[in-house]
Amino acid sequence: MTTTPTTDLDEVAARLDADDTLAHVRDRFLLPPDVVYLDGNSLGPLPAAVPPVLTDVVTRQWGTDLIASWNDNGWWEAPLRVGDAIGALIGAAPGQTVAGDSTSVQLYTALDAAVSLRPGRSLLVTDPDHFPTDRYVAAAIAERRGLDLRRVPPADLPRFLRAEGDRVAVVSYSPVDFRTGELFDMGALTRAAHDAGALVLWDLCHAAGALPVELDVLGVDLAVGCGYKFLSGGPGAPAYLYVARRHHPELRTPLPGWTGHADPFGLSRDYAPAPGIAQARIGTPPILSLLALAAALTAYDGVDLADVRAKSLSLTGFFLRCADDLLTPFGFTSVTPSDPDRRGSQVSLRHPHAHALTRALADRGVIADMRASDLLRFGVHALYTTHRDLLTAARCLRDIAAEGAYDPMPRVTGPVT
Repeated sequence: MTTTPTTDLDEVAARLDADDTLAHVRDRFLLPPDVVYLDGNSLGPLPAAVPPVLTDVVTRQWGTDLIASWNDNGWWEAPLRVGDAIGALIGAAPGQTVAGDSTSVQLYTALDAAVSLRPGRSLLVTDPDHFPTDRYVAAAIAERRGLDLRRVPPADLPRFLRAEGDRVAVVSYSPVDFRTGELFDMGALTRAAHDAGALVLWDLCHAAGALPVELDVLGVDLAVGCGYKFLSGGPGAPAYLYVARRHHPELRTPLPGWTGHADPFGLSRDYAPAPGIAQARIGTPPILSLLALAAALTAYDGVDLADVRAKSLSLTGFFLRCADDLLTPFGFTSVTPSDPDRRGSQVSLRHPHAHALTRALADRGVIADMRASDLLRFGVHALYTTHRDLLTAARCLRDIAAEGAYDPMPRVTGPVT
């Protein structure tokens, strides 16, 4: 789906929405009326399948079946079952993905395990513009393991590897820049790392569910991601860990929890890892949030991720056009690549009053977010965002800027921006 040259943005939006083969999927989400929600890259909206599932889990499975639900309702297997459901969205064959714990815990687990798989190599590489947790965890592991941490932008990785690749243990990147929406070439970067003998860990938080991610096809080693952005699993939803099957025999995780034991109810004195990805389980599964995530993933039933990607590009391309036509005169500049091959599922605009403008947009029913200090982020999700939504947002932002209808120094209402 692509836009065609015309001066009538209303006509373009109407035509593109009329041709949308995913339009019916919007009904799988409980979106508030009169709200344009463009923050699903931070917290996905509520899928319609979640409330009845949670009601059943709380009232019947927990309330009536009680502890028997670990067996009778499949609670014990939930981390692997939900992991495989996520795996289907990220190009992973069954038995390589486990769901549970937080993204930070999974990052630590994955990065430490990856380092162990490359003994004798002294460098750990991460993106200087990575999400803070990724940078913090990389620094902590480098310090604990006695490694040198190198901060190398993805564009500079091939040149860096030519010089020091034989010393690199792990490269830790994200396919999408969380600030700008820039999409990096996972395949090329993975191949470059492998050619140097290093492993690659990908953080998929801003990619899974928004675009096709072919982990097995690309030969990715490890990956992690959250469940609450494009997957819409709910606030604080469990994260997930992928480890390619070829690494399972030598995999050693840093947190040997009881549920990852080969015989967890044997209560052995010493730890013996479960076979395969099951050894990456740590503590007792968070059943309420795991089963909410499982229900949320059914929003993708019957959906081809190639269609998701095509619509996403149509949406972001259309919004970039709206920004050019409506917002450039008011000091907004896009930092998101115009090249579709280099664009994820968001558009970021730069403006010195980004925080104030997102607050003013929210007051008019358009929910976006900002990242310090001057970026407005507009996340699109092909399962529920429309081109009309984006035109509404652009016009609303134009009107606010034109009228000066915002406080450049807005009152702080809480810690979350």
